[in-house]
Amino acid sequence: MDRIEVRGTKSFRGELTPPPDKSISHRAVIFSSLADGTGVVRNFLRAKDTESSMHAFRALGTDITDEQDTLVIKGRGLHGLSEARDVIDCGNSGTTIRLISGVLSGNPFFSVLTGDESLRSRPMARVIKPLTRMGATIIGRDDNRYPPLAIRGGRLAPLSYEMPMASAQVKSALLLAGLYADGLTEITEPARSRDHTERMLPAFGAALTVDGLKVSIQGGRPLTPVDIVVPGDFSSAAFFLVAALVVPGAEVYIRNVGMNPTRTGLLDVLGAMGARIKTENVREVSGEPVADLYCTGGSELRAVDIGGATVPSLIDEFPVLCVAAALADGVTTIRGAEELRVKESDRISAIAAELRKMGAVIEEFPDGLSIRGAEALLPAEVDSHGDHRIAMAMAVAGLTTQGVTVINGASAVDISFPGFFGLLRKFSA
Repeated sequence: MDRIEVRGTKSFRGELTPPPDKSISHRAVIFSSLADGTGVVRNFLRAKDTESSMHAFRALGTDITDEQDTLVIKGRGLHGLSEARDVIDCGNSGTTIRLISGVLSGNPFFSVLTGDESLRSRPMARVIKPLTRMGATIIGRDDNRYPPLAIRGGRLAPLSYEMPMASAQVKSALLLAGLYADGLTEITEPARSRDHTERMLPAFGAALTVDGLKVSIQGGRPLTPVDIVVPGDFSSAAFFLVAALVVPGAEVYIRNVGMNPTRTGLLDVLGAMGARIKTENVREVSGEPVADLYCTGGSELRAVDIGGATVPSLIDEFPVLCVAAALADGVTTIRGAEELRVKESDRISAIAAELRKMGAVIEEFPDGLSIRGAEALLPAEVDSHGDHRIAMAMAVAGLTTQGVTVINGASAVDISFPGFFGLLRKFSA
C-alpha cells in the first residue's frame, strides 16, 4: 500500500470514532509498567508507534497480555525492570525513545536504544543534556546528538530545569527521571505543551504538582496501578474535520474525541477561519476531557496569523491546517514553529513542497511559512516523506481537486491511523 490514489469528491459524509489517542496510549503502557501491580489499558491504539513502547517494556521484563484493544500489564515497579538482552528498537517513535530514556536513566543497568532511519535523525541532545545533569551516563551518535543511544542508569539527583523550548516528550522524560531522583525535580517550560503526563501520573500516585508553566515531581514515591480508558485521538480526528470544511456540502460527526486543551488549538484556529464546528456531549474519561464533534462544510474559510503560544497546541495538526489555509481567502502566516523541522520529517519543508505541486503559493521561513489561499488545488503526484501526517494531509487535499492525486509512501499512515484510506473512501462514496 505504498502508493494510493485519492479522487476528488463532491460528497464527504459519515460518522466515525477516531483511533485511540497515541500520546495517551504510549503513557498508559509506560506508567503501568512502572507501577507495583497489575493495571488494565482499554481502547489501546494498535499502531506501529504505540507497539514500539509495548515491545520496549516487554524487552525490559514487563509482562503485557495483549487482548485485542485491551492490555493487561503486570507492572514491575520503579526498580523492578531488568536489563534487555538486545538493543531496544523504538521504530519511528520519538515518544518511545525520549520517554524511555528518562526511565532508563534511573535504572542501574546498561541499555541501547535505536530506531528507523527517520528516528535516528531526530535530535536527542535536548533530552540527553538534562538527564546527564541528573547523573545518567548517555552516549549518542554524532557527539551525543542522535540515536542510537547507549544509557547507563543509576542514582539520580533532582533537577531544576528551564526548557529552551516547549516539548511534551522532553518534559515527560525528565518527570519520569524525577521519579527516581532523591528530592524535588522542577521543570519549567517557555510555553504550555500537552499535559497528558501531568494528568495521568498523579492517578498512579505520583507526587506531582503544576504551577503555571512549572511542573514539580517528588522522587521516591512508588506508583500504584490503575485502569485506563484511552479516548479518541484529536490529531487523527483533525483530518476528517478539515476534510469536512474544504469539501462543499460535507457533513461529519466524530464521536469520543479527546478534548485536552493542550491539544485542541486547531479548533480555535479553524473557528477564527470561519469554520462551523459544534461540540456536544462533553464528559471526562480517565482524567481527560472528551466530547463529540459535528462539522459541516459550506463556510468560506478566511486567512489567519498563527504564532506564539498557539503553536505547541497544534504541532501535529500543522500539515492539515496548511491544507485548509491553501483553500482559505487571503494569506495565512504561521510562525514560531521551528520544532516542526525535526519531526518525522521536516514538516515545514515537506508540506510546502507537496502543496506547491498542487498549485499552492507558499513562502517558507526558518520557523514557519505563509500560504496564499486559492479557489482550488490541482491533482498531482505527491510524496509522504515517510511522515504519516503529511500522507494524510495530502489525501485531504486530494479530495478537493477535480481529478486523481497519487500519494507515494502512503503506508506511513500505519504509524498512527491504520485504516485511514479505507475510511476516507467510505466517506467519499
